[in-house]
Amino acid sequence: MIRDLLLRIGDGVVDYHLLLDEQEIALNPLLGGRVAIRFTGERRCVYCGRRASKLFNNGSCWPCFRRLAINDLCQVKPTLCHYETCREPEWGDAHCMIPTYVYLARSSDVKVGITRSLPGRWLDQGAVEAVAIARVPNRKMAGELEAFLTQYVADKTNWRRMLKGEVADADLLAERSRLLELIPAEFRPYVLPDEEVRSFTYPLKAPPPKLASCDLEKGDVEGTLLGMKGSYLVLDTGVLNVPKFAGYVVTFEAG
Repeated sequence: MIRDLLLRIGDGVVDYHLLLDEQEIALNPLLGGRVAIRFTGERRCVYCGRRASKLFNNGSCWPCFRRLAINDLCQVKPTLCHYETCREPEWGDAHCMIPTYVYLARSSDVKVGITRSLPGRWLDQGAVEAVAIARVPNRKMAGELEAFLTQYVADKTNWRRMLKGEVADADLLAERSRLLELIPAEFRPYVLPDEEVRSFTYPLKAPPPKLASCDLEKGDVEGTLLGMKGSYLVLDTGVLNVPKFAGYVVTFEAG
């Protein structure tokens, strides 16, 4: 069963592993070779293991989608955080009521985002450069600062441009300085001073020949593995957004 892509900082290049149940498949050594991901027709919830005819929110069965706090709308829109009435207060303590970063990144256009830990989110989004702006006490406050900054900078990544390497030519430190002048007073105590821009290199040497999205519902994903960037596997036959198919039971073949 597909669980996720694991991304780590390697020796100069981001190191990718495909997590199938508890098995980690190292992908970087497979570059240039044939791989095949074949959907068996079975889907299982990544939270409870229940078989399901349909999955929601990257791998959740319907009961878990309705029951678990991780599937609440506030996880997509943190300004809607409702910790006081959270259905799982302990989960909220561990995931929402902790210091959270607000950052700038270059993945397609310059974008603002939030994350609990660095550099994980930057790698997930295929950022080639990123820099932290502030570290605020909780997720809701981070969402409020992010929402304010979206008046001046985007909060989305264009995945097609990201994979094609069409990244905005911008000075992140200059952009950071510009935005710091605009931040409201209540957030200023949490601004991080003198942050350095971090750069990342992905195992994708050239833009994919085909930007068509692969869909396991429509057939096997098979071809030459050209590289990885963000949450995507890039093959000569198309690109696969791995988290989208979390919970799908598959077989993986290489060589």
